[in-house]
Amino acid sequence: MKTVKYPKSLITTRPSATQVVAFSIVAVTLNQQAIAEPDPSGTHEAHLIEEIIVTAPFRKVAAETALPVTVLSGEGLQEQVANSLGETLQGEIGMASASFGTGVGQPIIRGQTGNRVKVLQNGAGVTDAASVSPDHANGVETILAERLEVIRGPSTLLYGSGAIGGVVNVIDGRIPNKLSDKAGIDIQQTRDSVNDENQSVLKLDLSMNQIAIHLEGFHRSSGNVDINGDTIDLVAIEQLADLLDDHDEEHAEDEEESLPNTNGTLLNSASDADGYSAGMSYVGDRGYVGIAFTETNNDYGLPPGVHQHGHGEEHDDHNEEPGAENHDEDHEEDHGEDHEEVEFVRIAMEKARVDLRGEVSLEQRWFDKLQFSMGRTDYQHREIEILEDGSRELGTLFENKGSEGRVTLDLTPSETWSGVIGFQFSDVSFKATGEEAFIAETDMGAAGLFAIGQYTMGELTLEAGARVESNHVDPVGACEYDERSVSASASLLYDVSDSTNLLVGLSHSSRNPSVEELYSNISSTGCTRPADDHDLVFHAATNLLEIGNPDLDREVSNNLELGWRKHDGRFRGEISLYYNEISDYIYLDVTGDEFEEQAIAIYDSRDARFSGVEAKATLNLIENAATTLEASVFGDLVRARFESGGDIPRIAPAKVGTSLALVSGQWSAHLNLTRVMEQDRTGVRELSTDAYTRLSFYGDYHWRVGSHGEFKIFVQGTNLLDNEIRNHASLLKHYAPEPGRNIRIGLRYTY
Repeated sequence: MKTVKYPKSLITTRPSATQVVAFSIVAVTLNQQAIAEPDPSGTHEAHLIEEIIVTAPFRKVAAETALPVTVLSGEGLQEQVANSLGETLQGEIGMASASFGTGVGQPIIRGQTGNRVKVLQNGAGVTDAASVSPDHANGVETILAERLEVIRGPSTLLYGSGAIGGVVNVIDGRIPNKLSDKAGIDIQQTRDSVNDENQSVLKLDLSMNQIAIHLEGFHRSSGNVDINGDTIDLVAIEQLADLLDDHDEEHAEDEEESLPNTNGTLLNSASDADGYSAGMSYVGDRGYVGIAFTETNNDYGLPPGVHQHGHGEEHDDHNEEPGAENHDEDHEEDHGEDHEEVEFVRIAMEKARVDLRGEVSLEQRWFDKLQFSMGRTDYQHREIEILEDGSRELGTLFENKGSEGRVTLDLTPSETWSGVIGFQFSDVSFKATGEEAFIAETDMGAAGLFAIGQYTMGELTLEAGARVESNHVDPVGACEYDERSVSASASLLYDVSDSTNLLVGLSHSSRNPSVEELYSNISSTGCTRPADDHDLVFHAATNLLEIGNPDLDREVSNNLELGWRKHDGRFRGEISLYYNEISDYIYLDVTGDEFEEQAIAIYDSRDARFSGVEAKATLNLIENAATTLEASVFGDLVRARFESGGDIPRIAPAKVGTSLALVSGQWSAHLNLTRVMEQDRTGVRELSTDAYTRLSFYGDYHWRVGSHGEFKIFVQGTNLLDNEIRNHASLLKHYAPEPGRNIRIGLRYTY
């Protein structure tokens, strides 16, 4: 294995501009204020206060909502925050991460991911290309979030009918909604051992008269990730070849020798990301209106292995439309030419967004509040191929430009009745050019009307909602998709006591097929797959020749959920049981056909069912004015099968765990042990995955600086047992294990 030299910009550890500004502010502040004695009143009380769920329509705390909800905020979020949304949420019950190396981690909720999980930022859709391919990261940064809310149930209808799995809302302060009585500063610096990562975050809030201003920025730079063991599981690769009846031993041996296997280090996992946001609002007595501009850049590498199978083989001029008739004599000659082999692939993502948001209190008997938001996003990412000679070429350019807006009106006709009605629209233009442009340029639009009502009478709360949505997908040709879907759901919350309630939920949701499911390798003029397989464009991330299906019908999901929650007292707990039948569940069917040793897969649909259980229980072992010690146990399980037989692939395995949390006024310590079980319920072209154990630790210490400032030092350890972890939900589980033991040390200053 030859030594690979990365560009200095990918591995530099020099102080960034954000770091210099951050520590300059700290230095100035410390010069102006004397460091006070530790404050025994403590700073850990805030995390005990229940916050209003802003993603839900009726603005209640989690214990009072008639739907399943998970909230991460404050120090709980700081303890779990990671560089991807999926990795941040994977410790919560019912959730996991669909990783693709260290740069990608898409959230999984109850076995659903991709288009079936709606990712929002401050209640608005995130326009990116994450759903098009599993190697594309979500275009949102969790390090800038103030809280994460995960919602299932009727309230998902506020944000789209296709959110069968749920909604993840990343909430930050980019558009202030209130005035601050003093300037606020938040600075954080962290260092990770597993990849020598340096991360800096700076936030600033201030108000002048009726104007509130928010500024924030971050910079993150890391080297290659340390792992325990080999990068590539050669034994599994051989077993997979046997499973696929690959009897071409010479080809299998050549492929095994070409795999860039290493021990202890995951090559091409260095990353470099930065971003900033500037927001301003006018805040009055009856509401606010604000605007924000955000820019984010993320440069990350894809693990060697799968993504290189097919790069450097020039089947065709892929700048043309998939399926175009261009296989002429020149094509015959070019096909046999030798091309420089691709050594690594990196993704350079750029995203610029403008948001406008506001809220007005109407102070009328029926009409309580009007809220509106609009966003315009210009997103692109470039897949850069680094060749053996060190040169760099643009492989594929993905572009997504779009607008989204929504208006909601809160209704309060009586003390027992309340409701929300609203309208939402989106208009997005998708374009891919280059080597992996397997989807034609496509315009997509959607418009939806929704209404949710709530009735409260004594211990009983009933919540019901409905949504009508029209989706239009036009691949700039004759092959258009235009469908309307109707979704509805209802839930019943019964308060058994002041601290305990029961939940019953029913939902009927429809999801229209996505652009990749409809039009992968489909001609927009003929609305069919290419007549000649030479014109198929290879999708290296899945290692498949994917073919869409313009005749797909929409998915229809019917879900039943039963839940119990105890949210107050020395003992607290929750348990949820759910059963979900999905008609015409869309999946990639690996047909068994091949072209030039590459498997062909066609998007098809079959009826499927998902069922599962989630549970968590917490007991306060010690509780007094100075210290709290609590112990928790938790676990989840999901089963997913096709009605006609066979398991759905890449379903996250069951997990069980326990945790201890010791919290005092100025410090806290948390220990978490999670056992992720073996997953032997596998789909086609899939092997079982061994069980593993994750041990993590978090501890912090606070002290006051002057009358308003506070310093915090914290240490976080993940995968402390340094296990070799293969993520069953990852397409790269045989090629890229999860990171090894990591120790993160951080400093945070707030004023």
